Amino acid sequence: MPAARTVTPDGDVILLVSGESTAARAAAHAQDDDLTAVIEITDVAPVSVPHRIRGRAWLAGWLTPVRGDDRAACAALLAERHPVGELLGMSESLDAPYTGRPAWMMLRLEVGEISVDDLWGAEHVDPDDLAAAEPDPIIAHETELLQHLHSAHRDRIGELCGLLGAREAQGMTAVPLSLDRLGLRVRFAGGAAGSFDARFDFPEPVADICGLRRAMHTLFSAASR
Repeated sequence: MPAARTVTPDGDVILLVSGESTAARAAAHAQDDDLTAVIEITDVAPVSVPHRIRGRAWLAGWLTPVRGDDRAACAALLAERHPVGELLGMSESLDAPYTGRPAWMMLRLEVGEISVDDLWGAEHVDPDDLAAAEPDPIIAHETELLQHLHSAHRDRIGELCGLLGAREAQGMTAVPLSLDRLGLRVRFAGGAAGSFDARFDFPEPVADICGLRRAMHTLFSAASR
């Protein structure tokens, strides 16, 4: 498991891994030869719900160590997006001569193919779309917000079933499954309708927590009418 990862503006994936890891050893041994690799990412819901895996993604490409002038830029990018302890002393050693296997190594995956299988379905993603994508502004807060909604506003979440028209809400449990700038997904279980997921879109994409608070208030108000 990498200690941190990020994506460059060009769409390459930068990984910070232990110098003793299999990936670091393989990349160092390959030198300038092509080393194919696949990153598998599993997205697990941060709330207690059956079938907690929300999706998986596979990024396939060519793995090489980050060398030369790129090391400082990649270390700065990693530190900006993932301020982990392993990066704190890295900048001082970037210009030092190589004296053996480092404690940590930065690797670059040049992405050639992406596959995603998630709550929206399975599809291939163009690597250029990965390079152009922006992080969802809610992602850093999603875990805390879902857990808060589940523990403190369970009744309000259950009321959202009333927005689904003919579906019967009697006897159903409702668990908030995912949250992003575009809306909320809830998993309903039990009752005559069995188990199903429902997506509740916001009137417009939210840009921050204040916008999310307004969007959730609008959603709950609509469900309580």
